[in-house]
Amino acid sequence: MTDIQIAQQAKMQKVIPLAEEKLGIPKDALEPYGHYKAKVDLDYLDSVEGAADGKLILVTAISPTPAGEGKTTTSVGLTDGLNRIGKKAMVCLREPSLGPCFGMKGGAAGGGYAQVVPMEDINLHFTGDFHAIGLAHNLLSAMIDNHIHQGNALGIDVRKVSWGRVVDMNDRALRQVTVGLGGVGNGYPRSDGYDIVVASEVMAIFCLATSLSELKERLGKIVVAHTRDNRTITASDLEAHGAMTVLLKDAFRPNVVQTLEGNIAFIHGGPFANIAHGCNTVVATKAALKLADYVVTEAGFGVDLGAEKFVDIKCRKSGIRPDAAVVVATLKALKFHGGVPVGELENENLEALERGLANLEQHVRNVRECFGISTLVAINAFAFDTEAETALLKRKLAHLDVQVIESSHWADGGAGAEELAKAVVSTVESKPSDMHFCYDDEASLVEKIEAVAFKVYGAEKVTYDTKVGKKIAQLQKEYGHYPICVAKTPYSFSTDPKKLGAPKGHLVKVREVRLAAGAEFIIFVCGDVMTMPGLPKVPAATRIDLDENGKIVGLF
Repeated sequence: MTDIQIAQQAKMQKVIPLAEEKLGIPKDALEPYGHYKAKVDLDYLDSVEGAADGKLILVTAISPTPAGEGKTTTSVGLTDGLNRIGKKAMVCLREPSLGPCFGMKGGAAGGGYAQVVPMEDINLHFTGDFHAIGLAHNLLSAMIDNHIHQGNALGIDVRKVSWGRVVDMNDRALRQVTVGLGGVGNGYPRSDGYDIVVASEVMAIFCLATSLSELKERLGKIVVAHTRDNRTITASDLEAHGAMTVLLKDAFRPNVVQTLEGNIAFIHGGPFANIAHGCNTVVATKAALKLADYVVTEAGFGVDLGAEKFVDIKCRKSGIRPDAAVVVATLKALKFHGGVPVGELENENLEALERGLANLEQHVRNVRECFGISTLVAINAFAFDTEAETALLKRKLAHLDVQVIESSHWADGGAGAEELAKAVVSTVESKPSDMHFCYDDEASLVEKIEAVAFKVYGAEKVTYDTKVGKKIAQLQKEYGHYPICVAKTPYSFSTDPKKLGAPKGHLVKVREVRLAAGAEFIIFVCGDVMTMPGLPKVPAATRIDLDENGKIVGLF
């Protein structure tokens, strides 16, 4: 059966009594969105702040391939496995974006018998959080143009408006647009552009704030434009941050759903790791740590993107520390990194597997050596994996002294992840992590991008043109203490998506540098990565439909 067929046949439990039974959340602290979705009250979460923290498990992965790795699937399977061995566990995930759902990637609610449900709702409109984030962003956009139209008392230079617009859909035609056309009643014509919602600074702020008051404060610090004499204009200058906070008030409460096996999941926030910081909300993760003994969370894409930002941005800002990390891989994805075409990945190929293992090895080293986190490797197993391939992988990784566990959670649910769950518990209890950052706060912005490029990506040099260099120097004066958020291709350690495996000695070319003053980080845009994706030649939307019984088909 397909993922959606499995999800549609699931017998879900009503989520409010389930959350009370599993985690002790009182029903009065939950607001239902139907029978199977709810939001948890922020006042209740404040009331449990004094409770001891559970153990946090970070799930990350190798560099993604068309073959798939199953990071979300493993996160869900591990959570179910931990509950099966007697641990009080829950999972914290990001919300899916509609762009990839209708584009190329598909949904993001897990797969097989390791899913969160209701799968269709989660992958589509869910509880409306992304709509609220997009509206808050675009309200600020509208207020900028309205301020200019109504006399421009702040003296905004229309050539220096840096705040664009967003929509939660892949639409390359909106990357560059002109607004204000059609006469004086429509404002002043100027160049503008759209990003996808997950790349919005509002999304980043939403995921890093710990309270509504902090959310409002951070929104007010967003730099939207400059004057002719280069004075910064912020959202608070436009008096927009209060209304933006109002739009986000309900969305800021974590969403509660369940796995197929009836374990609780918080799904909240959804920045991409290739163009943003790639982690679910701090408020959801912190709350989960107070409610469960084990919390499983994921960071987007591979270690080089998601895990790096989880550590250097989310952990740095929040004080959260992971107790262990699981690096997910599949044998077929490793063979792809070894040069095997997609259509031949189910065939045994020991030579290609050995070549592709370099990618997994570098990711494991990054987690352990760059970040100091105790690490395991989870092989997301398929029926066509061979004993010879699995034996080769374990033999070649022996020098890393890392435990490798085959896990069949996709086919067997939590039962297939019990061994992985036991290994995680053993690692947490016997090998405590000593997490550290890739760079210090005091390092310059140049030193920070070089640290990530050299230590994590294996690059030889970071390059940028004179214009970008001047922007870095300008930002260094006031914002040099901020961490950095690197936007680059997820498919390679380099900025070239075609360089698979673990390339060494490559160049990291910085194309653009952006200030995210509210999120409190500096974005380094590298290579050809786009903050507004486009649809592929055959979009996933062409396969999504309603059947004659009104059921959704083709979603994932």
